[in-house]
Amino acid sequence: MLIEGLYTVESFEKEEQTVKATVKLNAAHKVFKGHFPGNPVMPGVCMIQIIKELTEQATGRTLFLSVASNVKFMAIINPEKNDTIQLTLTVTEEGDTVKVKNTTTFDDTLALKLSATFTVLT
Repeated sequence: MLIEGLYTVESFEKEEQTVKATVKLNAAHKVFKGHFPGNPVMPGVCMIQIIKELTEQATGRTLFLSVASNVKFMAIINPEKNDTIQLTLTVTEEGDTVKVKNTTTFDDTLALKLSATFTVLT
C-alpha cells in the first residue's frame, strides 16, 4: 500500500474478470487535513492508486499505470460523510498489459468512472 493507513479493504471478490471490492476510508488520515481543511475530499490520484492496488491484488502482478482514459469524477467523496465505497473492476490481461474498467460508488451515487491500461513490471 503506497499511502499507509488511508484505507482498508473490507471485502474483495473476484469472479473471472470481475472484481468487486468494498473499501473503508480513514477520515482521520493526514491526507485529508490538506485536501481540504474543514471539507475533506478524497483526492483523485488516491482513488486511481486504490484502483491500481486492487488490480495488482486481482492479477498478482506489480503494475505501472501507462494510460488513464475516460476518467470521470462524478461526485465528491467526503470520507466524513461517505467512508465506505464500492469498486467494480473489469480486468483484462493481454501479455504484459492489463486493462481495467472501473466504477466507484457510495450509497447509490456514482462517484468515478475510469478506464486504464497498466504495464506489468514483474
